[in-house]
Amino acid sequence: MADLLAPRRPAGARHVGAVYTRAIVAQIRSITEYPADFWVMASAGVMWNVLQFAFLTVLFATVPDVAGWRYHEMLMLSGLFTVASGSTALLCDGVWSTGQMVLKGEIDYRITRPAPVVVQVATTHIGMQGFGEVAFGLVMLAYGWIGAGLGLAPVPIGLLAIACAVTIECALVTLFCAVNFWIKGPMSNFAFMLIDLQSNAMVLPLGLFPIGVRLLTMFVIPVAFVNFVPVAVLTGHLSAAWLVGTPLAALACVLAALGVYRLGLRSYDSSGH
Repeated sequence: MADLLAPRRPAGARHVGAVYTRAIVAQIRSITEYPADFWVMASAGVMWNVLQFAFLTVLFATVPDVAGWRYHEMLMLSGLFTVASGSTALLCDGVWSTGQMVLKGEIDYRITRPAPVVVQVATTHIGMQGFGEVAFGLVMLAYGWIGAGLGLAPVPIGLLAIACAVTIECALVTLFCAVNFWIKGPMSNFAFMLIDLQSNAMVLPLGLFPIGVRLLTMFVIPVAFVNFVPVAVLTGHLSAAWLVGTPLAALACVLAALGVYRLGLRSYDSSGH
């Protein structure tokens, strides 16, 4: 059994990409077979973000700025986080079921298949609410971008920021869901704590928080690089040198997520143990 459950050699990038793409396309096809369900769930994904948009609009009707951040800059902050968090539902929502699969022994046959286990798990489900979240997040980001007067010149930086934000968010969620290989349970509580931290803290300027929180979110669990750092660079609150940290944080998060998931697979002993 130990040999069977030992992680297989890493597959080539092209093979992994092909497996991932086929699995995601298959999920999308199954979703679109039920248009009513799709539109209901996509609309549900918009509702919370509409409330966030309304909150910011009401807030800035009475105050000129929050810690030096103006209305459209805050919209960009919230919009980029919404795009990143919504993308996890579209790209790797299946990792939330890691704990259930470990308890039920459903990792067993995935280990024997010629594809990385983390890719197989990540593509077992797509969160339909993610379509609405990403769409509305892009609207908020674009509206804030135009209102902040950024123009077309920094668009490449904005695209890089979106790509890195999505990568960091997916990697961190995967990493914290992998904790369930050791802490047995059907719920990914650590991943929920991560999302809760971001929902409460990272849609506000980081300068509002104590130095300990700033250090934690920038250098320990780098959620600040999801939205705060790139938006702060684009809007002039941070120097351009900070932008280098965004792709570095994305790379570090991906390597950490893959490493922790691999260690989890090494400790996995099927169900009943």
